[in-house]
Amino acid sequence: MPAATSFSPSLYATASSKSLKIPAKSPAGFSLGFLSSSSSSSKALVASASGNGVGGSALGARMVSMPAIKPLISLDFETSVFKKEKVSLAGHDEYIVRGGRDLFPLLPDAFKGIKQIGVIGWGSQGPAQAQNLRDSLADAKSDIVVKIGLRKGSRSFAEARAAGFSEENGTLGDIWETISGSDLVLLLISDAAQADNYEKVFSHMKPNSILGLSHGFLLGHLQSIGLDFPKNISVIAVCPKGMGPSVRRLYVQGKEVNGAGINSSFGVHQDVDGRATNVALGWSVALGSPFTFATTLEQEYKSDIFGERGILLGAVHGIVESLFRRYTENGMSEDLAYENTVECITGIISRTISTQGMLAVYNSLSEEGKKAFETAYSASYYPCMDILYECYEDVACGSEIRSVVLAGRRFYEKEGLPAFPMGNIDQTRMWKVGERVRAARPAGDLGPLYPFTAGVYVALMMAQIEILRKKGHSYSEIINESVIESVDSLNPFMHARGVSFMVDNCSTTARLGSRKWAPRFDYILTQQALVAVDNGTPINRDLMSNFLSDPVHGAIEVCARLRPTVDISVPADADFVRPELRQSTN
Repeated sequence: MPAATSFSPSLYATASSKSLKIPAKSPAGFSLGFLSSSSSSSKALVASASGNGVGGSALGARMVSMPAIKPLISLDFETSVFKKEKVSLAGHDEYIVRGGRDLFPLLPDAFKGIKQIGVIGWGSQGPAQAQNLRDSLADAKSDIVVKIGLRKGSRSFAEARAAGFSEENGTLGDIWETISGSDLVLLLISDAAQADNYEKVFSHMKPNSILGLSHGFLLGHLQSIGLDFPKNISVIAVCPKGMGPSVRRLYVQGKEVNGAGINSSFGVHQDVDGRATNVALGWSVALGSPFTFATTLEQEYKSDIFGERGILLGAVHGIVESLFRRYTENGMSEDLAYENTVECITGIISRTISTQGMLAVYNSLSEEGKKAFETAYSASYYPCMDILYECYEDVACGSEIRSVVLAGRRFYEKEGLPAFPMGNIDQTRMWKVGERVRAARPAGDLGPLYPFTAGVYVALMMAQIEILRKKGHSYSEIINESVIESVDSLNPFMHARGVSFMVDNCSTTARLGSRKWAPRFDYILTQQALVAVDNGTPINRDLMSNFLSDPVHGAIEVCARLRPTVDISVPADADFVRPELRQSTN
């Protein structure tokens, strides 16, 4: 029976979640974003014992119990090669395929009819995916060729050769020759380049070949101009929920423990001969994905472009800038302020959420710490949701996609105007302090658990979860785009070497979006959330109750059991990152 993908709508069920606990203790001397509770420059918020005071807008208050805008969709699929497994996330049934190196012998069956896989591009995902595919197929004793295709004169030829690809053995060549000769074409050039070159790419593909994408961006671009993919090719997607360097690093780290990598979503947009689902799942397994869940290209690009502008990159950057400034302005030393923002989020908070969930962060706090958390959470939730809501709708309507395409064209001189490539984002005082803090940090140190910072960060995470839930995304996609990718793939890079090391190891689309939206989160937190705290706005008890009983906690607990078998290790001198980011040792 040919593999197929079917879709059926389903509303998520509400359920309470068992609390998780960790043996961490709250640090002494914390307060509501101040050095001490006796700070005379600002007024601390005192929790209301019985009131239901609401911080934020009236719209925000209504959204707490607002009915879902769209039902969550259930994506079923059939595969004749791999084992499909049903999981229940918050009472909602979904289907996944577990990965593992023990499945590599199945790859020849999954890739039946494929003699050459062309990997086009050498940016964030290209190097990782090409090497993982090559190594996995070698383990499977397959004779399928993995060939890199680059534009003539590209500086990436040297990098590809250093990774073991070469013109002499037919694994490295010109982009157009590679596309023409491949049965599966993985188009991993930048999104803006895809938008400018898709016609030529399509014209070089063989009939009945398969176009593989790791992002649904191209579909969004085509939709925005009223076009679709050619009907004589299959179109699939496998989208690792993490940057390319993480995909490769965890694959290498997991060689001795039956595989470890980054979870991936997969989608089948069109299938001309019934092979698409098996090929997509084989691709994901070969990348080392611990588990693979189903999505659509449209749901993927909406959640992914939105997510990286939100908590994955842009919003977390905005949060730490805002809080670092607040803490130092209220008397905290620069080193301690950095520890209580960046180190706190990328260290203990990320590790705790990764292994035990968000509730474990809250439950580990003292009663005083919980009050500080609740104050920060209550004040930050709706301001964060305000920007996230705007961002999602900008992505969904195509505005953010057009912004990326236009930005890519501004990288070069045109119309008599100079080129404007992306600038640095880690040259301010805060990030210089970070270099000093990291230099003095003991090996393995995860930093302090500062309750106010935790409250802001978790509020952002929950607000992003709620936006995706209201927009009808599946729980597997919601949790991967809002939680797992953040704490398991991205935050460890900021912990290792600061914000640029995290952001600039990602795709061009992600880097552009982070730079554009980070200031929006910084501004709204400073102008609304922190002002609400200073003005003594009561804690929104309904909001806190909803957080503590949200069904997403149980879903995260299930996903935690599917996490990679190892934690990513990111040394300061990492050689698996972008070449331009290998210079510094801090």
